[in-house]
Amino acid sequence: MSILSIDAGTTGVTVLVVSTTGAILSRGYEEFDQHFPKSGWVEHDPEEIWQATLKATTIALAGSTEAPTAIGITNQRETVVLWDKDTLKPARRAIVWQDRRTSNLVVELRNSGVEESVIEKTGLGLDPYFSSTKFLWLAQKEPEIWQAVKSGQVLIGTVDCYLISRISGGKFHITDASNASRTQLLNIDTGEWDEQLLEMFEVPRSALPEVVSSYGKLAKSDPASFLGLSIPITGVAGDQQAALFGQAAFEVGENKCTYGTGAFILSNTGANRVTSSRGLLTTIAWKEPTGKTFYALEGSVFIAGAAVQWLRDGLEMIETAPEVEPLALSVKDSNGVVFVPALTGLGAPYWDPYARGTIFGLTRGTTKAHIARATLEAIAFQVRDVVDAISQDTKNALTALHVDGGAASNDLLMQLQANTLGIPVIRGKNLESTGLGAAFLAGIGSGIWSTRAELKSIFELDRTFTPVAFDQWQYVNWKRAVNISRGWAHQGEG
Repeated sequence: MSILSIDAGTTGVTVLVVSTTGAILSRGYEEFDQHFPKSGWVEHDPEEIWQATLKATTIALAGSTEAPTAIGITNQRETVVLWDKDTLKPARRAIVWQDRRTSNLVVELRNSGVEESVIEKTGLGLDPYFSSTKFLWLAQKEPEIWQAVKSGQVLIGTVDCYLISRISGGKFHITDASNASRTQLLNIDTGEWDEQLLEMFEVPRSALPEVVSSYGKLAKSDPASFLGLSIPITGVAGDQQAALFGQAAFEVGENKCTYGTGAFILSNTGANRVTSSRGLLTTIAWKEPTGKTFYALEGSVFIAGAAVQWLRDGLEMIETAPEVEPLALSVKDSNGVVFVPALTGLGAPYWDPYARGTIFGLTRGTTKAHIARATLEAIAFQVRDVVDAISQDTKNALTALHVDGGAASNDLLMQLQANTLGIPVIRGKNLESTGLGAAFLAGIGSGIWSTRAELKSIFELDRTFTPVAFDQWQYVNWKRAVNISRGWAHQGEG
């Protein structure tokens, strides 16, 4: 008995086979292409995501002798997908959460005075990040496709919804509450699609999926569509909420930071939603089959591990991402270099789509090692910005930060993070908390585990990074650099 966990991320699909003890029995991974049609635009081909899912699942299944009895799904959030309800083929490329094309629409909406109402209903401020303005852009810019949406021929949803449709052979059109809460179309108090928001963003209710709980008997795979498997789908959550669940952060005040393409910090606020006054998001963490909803405060940093990828692919300073650590360790500090990686604007707590990446403090003595170290410092500083905001909003200082994600394997980054926060950074043995969280949800939903306490006992510690003395002027210079980078691009680029 095992669980098949599908993690459809931003750059690839990871599939895990997880045992009833929480051990990862096998793993499959397949990348898919990133498309950048214009400056600030980011798209994925949904068919490539689906094919990557099939390939990664095939690899994972081949590596395990345990037959899966449940499926858990987690995914990149806010990305919008459109597909034909009969053929299940994509109607166009998906518009990715990183995409900034709706910046001008956001400005128009803000100027119309609707933002306060939107935040009250959704917990989310207006930003191109969320699905809502992506749908509005499609309605305005691609009327032929949108007419097919309105007629019911083309369905819309997030990546989880699309994958469930493909896995089930089109029999299910559902999304869980955590993913639905990221579209900016869901009233997070009632758990229902909000008619006023649907009208505001010109989204037909008929094309949207049914909102379901994050675990339970949700859907079932169709063997003709999904590698001959007939297995219930019993757990679904957005990637960051799944990581919170995978870190077993079930109590109020428990938190996690996932270092992936971006960095995402969530703090569990329990059954009470906390509205931020410091640029954080209020989001649904998960919803039980009973209807009870758990909330979290979230800070979304758009560029974290992607900054290291940029050093590799854009500047060609390194050949592989892991090389950034020894390169950064070859110097004692950044020699005054400060890098603001606003390569797709700035997320929390700034929410500035017009910010752009900047490097300050360059001299004749600057080397690529200094830039590499400044890159790791920038990731840590961005996380500190969010952690400080969480502490202020909740009026409780964090006593530790639990971490996961690929970049959490970087010991130097984790030590820099502990230093700038002044609190311990706790790293578990399993850095794939997102996939593990999907498995945990599916396991609870299928009855493999009966309580969250059982899941808590599964968590294994790898290492705790204890803070050492930190020069606060480095953070002061970071804030100065951020202020200069803001508003750099001209409005009208979207």
